Amino acid sequence: MPVFINTYIPPNVPSAERCYRLGQVLARAVGSWPEDIRVGIIASGGLSHFVIDEELDRRVLDAVVAGDAEPLTTIPRAFMRSGTSEILNWVTAAGALEGLRATVVDYVPGYRSPAGTGTGMAFAYWE
Repeated sequence: MPVFINTYIPPNVPSAERCYRLGQVLARAVGSWPEDIRVGIIASGGLSHFVIDEELDRRVLDAVVAGDAEPLTTIPRAFMRSGTSEILNWVTAAGALEGLRATVVDYVPGYRSPAGTGTGMAFAYWE
């Protein structure tokens, strides 16, 4: 079942806290199914965009690995500019997969200019 999150277009862009709570609700919904089945949750989205913010990217990834909701739910809306708002997909996934152990496979700050433009990219999984 696809779930799309409007991370870009005001006025209804959800907060980081709301995204985390959405993930938790999705997990509860899946957990309520009477069938004993495996469910995969896949989220896509980059980290910081256009001007790479390695500190923000690493803060998000560290919180995902630590299973620490507080740094994820308190990311200020001011950081969610342009494509950086795709971090909200990471936050939603972390809420949905709360209690599972996350592993970051790789993080690449994909700089494409000397001015620092590019995209923070990572791959992670929970088990």
